[in-house]
Amino acid sequence: MALSAKLQLRQSQSLVMTPQLMQSIRLLQFTHTELERFIDDEIERNPLLERAEVPDDAPADQFPKIETQGEANASAGEDWFEGEAGWSSEAISEKLDTSLENLFPDDPGAVERMGPDLAMQWKSSSPGSSSGGASEGFDMEDMAAAAITLRDHVGEQISFAFIEPAERLVASELTDWLDEAGYFRGEADEIAARFGVDEAFVLRVLGGCQGFDPAGLFARDLAECLRIQLIRRDRLDPAMAALIDNLDLLAKRDFQSLKRICGVDEEDLLAMLAEIRALDPRPGGAFAGGSADTIVPDVEVRQAADGSWAVELNPETLPRVLVDQVYFAQVTGRTKDPAERNFLSECLQNANWLTRSLDQRAKTILKVASEIVRQQDAFLVHGVRHLRPLNLRTVADAIGMHESTVSRVTANKYMLTTRGVFELRYFFTASIASAEGGDAHSSEAVRDRIRQMIEEEQASDVLSDDAIVDILKKSGVDIARRTVAKYREGMNIASSVQRRREKRAIAGTAG
Repeated sequence: MALSAKLQLRQSQSLVMTPQLMQSIRLLQFTHTELERFIDDEIERNPLLERAEVPDDAPADQFPKIETQGEANASAGEDWFEGEAGWSSEAISEKLDTSLENLFPDDPGAVERMGPDLAMQWKSSSPGSSSGGASEGFDMEDMAAAAITLRDHVGEQISFAFIEPAERLVASELTDWLDEAGYFRGEADEIAARFGVDEAFVLRVLGGCQGFDPAGLFARDLAECLRIQLIRRDRLDPAMAALIDNLDLLAKRDFQSLKRICGVDEEDLLAMLAEIRALDPRPGGAFAGGSADTIVPDVEVRQAADGSWAVELNPETLPRVLVDQVYFAQVTGRTKDPAERNFLSECLQNANWLTRSLDQRAKTILKVASEIVRQQDAFLVHGVRHLRPLNLRTVADAIGMHESTVSRVTANKYMLTTRGVFELRYFFTASIASAEGGDAHSSEAVRDRIRQMIEEEQASDVLSDDAIVDILKKSGVDIARRTVAKYREGMNIASSVQRRREKRAIAGTAG
């Protein structure tokens, strides 16, 4: 067979994911804290980026806001959500949620068209632009001493508790195996083999470390942690020791068996339980290195004078970044090196893309939040019992976005309402069918009804899961018993048998 060359034409489609598009997708799912860190890194890398601080007396209407009246105003705010004709979705697969229209349907040119005069004006209004800005920003918190860690706290006690170098070395190794709660999670035999000593030597050092403050450190499980604290209080009598050895029965609220095993009556058992509750199951928790981040709502919902809901972005979560085009013009006019000019052009392109992406991120969050408010108007007025079943697809279809885009927007974002602060994901609940063929019920609303029924039950009439199913079906909720059990366990509510035991024990003590 002779070989020959020939020309063939082939047409195919491929997925195009530019780095800028990937960056925009990441920005959507960033939390406020993650977004601030990301912008700080970008400002450090890009000399054309800088933060723009808004003065305290800035008018509130400079931030995007939408007013909605629930069902009657489904298209609120659509006038500024017009797609730009210059964008095309043919190059990127829409089904894979990578099209620019699906990700950011708004006009991206507003920030890019910002002139150098406006940039200079914003730059001069920044509090840090003056020469004395550094000294004016002095904060006494910067002078505060660093918090003492659990390792530092234990290390100070090791130097006083042990004299021999070998003991101190093993104690330091044991400290490395402490978790955040203060429990020892290592293996004594492995540590003994590593240091070439007997396992008894390691256990003896571990016993010495268990005498450290706070009581309960270096325990290997919860029972040992409680036992150490009771010994320190001189309260580990035989009855209490039997109770500690049967914590599984305590978790099941099997008070009858505990009274028999411990050899005490109800009054003594309740006194022992009160002592157990006064102990600390996490003695190392006070020295946890990390601090909990304060939840800052991304969206604020307020009721207007006419009864509608005003949905607006929280200015504190809106990072304002400027592109210093004046500096770009000055530097590019002086440099002749092609490499430097290419570097500056790339910095300008990245800076413009970042400002556009931040602007579109804010508008996309506002658009999704406004649709959530429209869908859950009854919840804002009447409470959790009126929470409607809602899924991501419903919101996505209503605002013309992809379902995964809505998923990214609602991840780790919070909304401040008249009923408190809720994560956006809170408003998306499963649907439970109606027993009478009417509207479906929200799973969160059903959970609230189950919780209220159990809170109102009496010791003589504890509701079983089957009884709760019958009550809900009479009120129009078609739900299975296993679903009730799953909701009850998810709310950390004990079974009817355990609740009956606990209520009888409390009633007997009160009598």
